[in-house]
Amino acid sequence: MFEVKVEDHFSAAHHLLNYEGECENQHGHNWKVEVYVQADTLDKANILMDFKVLKKSLNRILDRLDHKDLNELEEFKGQSPSSEFIASFIYKELKQDIPDLAKVSVWETERARASYWE
Repeated sequence: MFEVKVEDHFSAAHHLLNYEGECENQHGHNWKVEVYVQADTLDKANILMDFKVLKKSLNRILDRLDHKDLNELEEFKGQSPSSEFIASFIYKELKQDIPDLAKVSVWETERARASYWE
């Protein structure tokens, strides 16, 4: 099994719905996103996936989130934009273009991460 990973960042504000605690208040993070792609075989250039293609697909999604209030985005309306939900959102958006997508991890701090995979 082969695996490639790319990382990128975005900054955004959010608040959690149906939650009692500090995070129910508006606050922001400098999120780190990790995207993993896995496959059993490589292409004729011995590449699993071109990093440029993967980064471009990820950036297309992160550009929609960067410097936004996530609670105000149509994609998040009525949802609590937790790290877990954000990871699943990015995964499902990327999976449309990247069939070998394995996992998406979202870090809201250096010590707190949520991941989603199917």
